[in-house]
Amino acid sequence: MISLIPFICRDVELTEKLDYSSAVALVGYSLILAILRVFDLRDEASRVMVAAPLVAFVTTHILYLNFYKLDYGLNMKVCMAMGVAQLLIWGIWAGITSHPSRWKVWLFVVWGSLVVFLEMLDFPPYKGFVDAHALWHAVSIPLTYFCWSFVQDDAEFRTSTLLKKIK
Repeated sequence: MISLIPFICRDVELTEKLDYSSAVALVGYSLILAILRVFDLRDEASRVMVAAPLVAFVTTHILYLNFYKLDYGLNMKVCMAMGVAQLLIWGIWAGITSHPSRWKVWLFVVWGSLVVFLEMLDFPPYKGFVDAHALWHAVSIPLTYFCWSFVQDDAEFRTSTLLKKIK
């Protein structure tokens, strides 16, 4: 029986930097979107006041990782802090809104909170095949479906609400 080598051992400095940078960029961008949607920020000045500091922080963090010190622990803390903030924002919003698809947000928040533990555990490959990171990727797939499904439902809901106001 051939043991599979975890993909992470094949990383070189460039792929590691791309991995860390893209992860923090995605989590930072998702946090910005969560704040803009949950607080219904529509005017340009409000959006810039929220987005600019977060974009500056994420950009500075990426520059630090790429040109000063590639620090996995620091990157994990930054990603976790922004991810937890995002889950809290969405969870509180789902608890107080009457949105018809809020159950998808709840599912995303609960499932997302649970799969984070796989990323934090980081156990070695079980029988040489599946490690915590690979399992995390696998169980995160349904999260994408629920998130995108909510985005579609939300667009329809907000559009129908606006059309009702026009009539």
